Amino acid sequence: MYRAILPEGQIYCERYEQGEKGIELLDENDHLVAFVPYDNLHALVDEEVYSEDDRSIM
Repeated sequence: MYRAILPEGQIYCERYEQGEKGIELLDENDHLVAFVPYDNLHALVDEEVYSEDDRSIM
């Protein structure tokens, strides 16, 4: 699962696709959850990273 961090909040999605002007956030059924322009995207975080014990990723 991924978390897109935006100025207005966060959006969770199962996967994403990168485009020329932004990313498409998709659910587990490949339905579009949101389109986020790169200018509005602060970060895209893989939630599995936080399940590891490596403190360098925190």
